[in-house]
Amino acid sequence: MSSVLTRNKYFFGLGTIGRDMFYTMESMFLVFYLTDILNLDDATMYLATIVLTVLRIFDAFNDPIVGMLVDNTRTRWGKFKPPMLIGAIIGGLLLILMFSDFGLKGVPYVVVLGIIYLGWDIFYGVNDISYWSMLPSLTTDQKQREKIGAFARICANVGLFAVVVAIMPVTEMLTNALGNAQTAWLVFSIIVVALMLGFLCFTLFGVRESRNVFKVEQPTKLREMFQVLVRNDQLMWVALAMAIFMIGYTTTTGFGTYFFKYAYGDENQYSVFALVLGVSQIAAMLVFPLLRKKFSRRGLYTLATVLVLLGYSFFFFAPMDMLMLAPCAILIFVGEAFIQILMLMFLADSIEYGQWKLGKRNESITFSVQPFVNKIGAAISNGIVGITVVMVGINSANSAADVTAEGILGMKAMMMLVPMALIIVGYFIYRFKFKIDDKLFAEILSDLKTRGDIRS
Repeated sequence: MSSVLTRNKYFFGLGTIGRDMFYTMESMFLVFYLTDILNLDDATMYLATIVLTVLRIFDAFNDPIVGMLVDNTRTRWGKFKPPMLIGAIIGGLLLILMFSDFGLKGVPYVVVLGIIYLGWDIFYGVNDISYWSMLPSLTTDQKQREKIGAFARICANVGLFAVVVAIMPVTEMLTNALGNAQTAWLVFSIIVVALMLGFLCFTLFGVRESRNVFKVEQPTKLREMFQVLVRNDQLMWVALAMAIFMIGYTTTTGFGTYFFKYAYGDENQYSVFALVLGVSQIAAMLVFPLLRKKFSRRGLYTLATVLVLLGYSFFFFAPMDMLMLAPCAILIFVGEAFIQILMLMFLADSIEYGQWKLGKRNESITFSVQPFVNKIGAAISNGIVGITVVMVGINSANSAADVTAEGILGMKAMMMLVPMALIIVGYFIYRFKFKIDDKLFAEILSDLKTRGDIRS
């Protein structure tokens, strides 16, 4: 790997540590904040769940338009960095507002929350699409791309698990210091936003794009945007597989806090559990490049899926003992770590496939599929979590003793059995519909270089 690629690998990856802290704060803990910090009543919680689910789905369809705007951006700083910065600043301010208590109740609170959330979702999408669509522009070499992508996913998981591990003990400490849990969560959100902006500076000031490698494209028009997406059949299949996987993955993680508070009976153990999972998932991503030397992508995906299914099966029946639960969860999260990296690579490779098939390179429109998928996954999974905690009696419970055994079983089924079924479906879609392997990708690059679409 050249010195420029090495520099880009580390500075690109470090930029997402804070971004994933930022995203995790909303995706995994907003529902818990509403139920256990603001203590919304059942009627308001139902309404908030419906509104947020609808807004997430609605905004997801804006992402291809955002991708088109990024693709058409022409500045002295490139096309990725300016929208990346704008999205981070405005999105950060809106996240702080999302975790602010305005003293409102019922419908007025849900209306204000919905407006803030929609703005946050839009500007997070601007930042996220700009960030990830920069990856394929750094190199067309699959192996180098996998190394950069794997390190970026490691950094993303560092950010994710940093929040998961820290949020309960830190907010409890802040609550004791400030005397108010709502203020504590607001302060924690401010800290997360500050870290997000700080880490993003690594990418903004450290990454050097290779702007002379690819043919300069004409701006993409609105009517062409849909052709870029729909006519790229491999992009559509990987998007569907990603969406189904993400619904399962985020449903499981969304129940984590509730599981330890109401099923395990000790919410403080959640941070310990999350630390074990975080280390395991990061370790899996570190060994991914080594395994890739010995196994094909298809072989790794099959192995990962088997690990996930075994983990879910054992976890569902395991007793409430950390020594029994942790190994089961490690199987799940190691397998899911492999799938996350593979999905990122499948999405990146579909850019060259689309360029080869359609005659035009559109990194950002293509990568707009990722936040689209993440938002759809988050919308459905948060809807599942929000409705489940109300239906099984968790939202109205004062303690774990108030939740029935049937309620705990219902939560566990939605947390594990439903995601397990979804991940099986996602695997079979990939297995039988995604065709870009090492051989086909090499042929695609050769043709693009012959045509002059890629100059190196």
